[in-house]
Amino acid sequence: MPQDPDLPRRQPRLRMPAPLRGLSRKVPRVRSFALVTLAPLPLLGLGAAFGGVFAWAAAFYIAVLIFVLDTLIARAAPDAPEGAEFPAANALSVGLALAHFAALLAGVAALSGMTDLDWGSRIVLFFAFGLFFGQVSNSNAHELIHRSDKRLFMLGKWVYISLLFGHHTSAHRLVHHRFVATPEDPNSAPLGEGFWTFAPRAWIGSFVAGYEMERARAAARTPKGLRARIAAINPYVVYVLGALWWVALMAQLFGGAGVMAYLALCAYAQMQLLLSDYVQHYGLQRRALDATRFEPVDARHSWDAPQPVSALWMLNAPRHSDHHAHPGRIYPALRLGDLAAPGRPVLPRSLPAMATIALIPPLWRRVMDRRVTALRAAQPCAPG
Repeated sequence: MPQDPDLPRRQPRLRMPAPLRGLSRKVPRVRSFALVTLAPLPLLGLGAAFGGVFAWAAAFYIAVLIFVLDTLIARAAPDAPEGAEFPAANALSVGLALAHFAALLAGVAALSGMTDLDWGSRIVLFFAFGLFFGQVSNSNAHELIHRSDKRLFMLGKWVYISLLFGHHTSAHRLVHHRFVATPEDPNSAPLGEGFWTFAPRAWIGSFVAGYEMERARAAARTPKGLRARIAAINPYVVYVLGALWWVALMAQLFGGAGVMAYLALCAYAQMQLLLSDYVQHYGLQRRALDATRFEPVDARHSWDAPQPVSALWMLNAPRHSDHHAHPGRIYPALRLGDLAAPGRPVLPRSLPAMATIALIPPLWRRVMDRRVTALRAAQPCAPG
């Protein structure tokens, strides 16, 4: 296989992070996901009403405690048995979606000054609410838009619309899953691209690509009857009108300051989503089979993160390669498989920690580029 001239010649060995070489004995149940994801909501609510210690406690839980617990527990949870059922999983997803809408109103109220908080509390709450929306609400909405139940799908879609990111409902399913780890996917970052270059390209590219996919699907339909014609309307109409409705609602409830706070929270939450896509596919490529086809997606095309508490926090979104292999698999059933397999992409830290590193492109490249180089050396069929 020819050597890429832009990559260093020495290839570092791929190793699992030392604390995560073992597995804990118990498969997490839905109540474990519920405990971790719901825990900060009372703190966020109290912080929005009173600020002070509650605001700081919410931010500490999300930004510090989860990272510390990942480090202390230091064992990845085992895979659920094949065919295991989790009847409470959908109930938690519905609860988290409804809690998202309430938290969004509470966050905008606090940041707009409706609850008379000091500026220190408002700043802390901005990051706490933004991280919750970007890491929990996003992971949950992502879960819901893959559901075959139309009611669950609609709920996930409206969570995204409330974050002014409704197009992700189409772009993620129709573009990202089909073209991941290829140049055709706006949300797959090539080796060497920094996050701040990736983010606007991915946002605009996914919006356009998702629209084109939906337009092509609509053109292929021949709807008969009123209901069929309504169903055939490009969902981008709903995404745009829904976003305008949310902006108007925030203006009506909280005035101009509320609109500004709402837009800022949405932008920060969207950044968290883009960071997830950036981190989970950075530098990974599928081999082209011919001018129009690529090799099938497998575990080599997503970076997994086995840290246990952040996995609960993000509804197993860090088990990303299995999600791409089985998009309909419910989140408690997502599997890590053999993390020590040759050529298997495994992040050196948790997904939230790596997203923080990605904000500093020189540091990100120092940590990740050599790992991408080593993966390419370990994958005989990989490009370049």
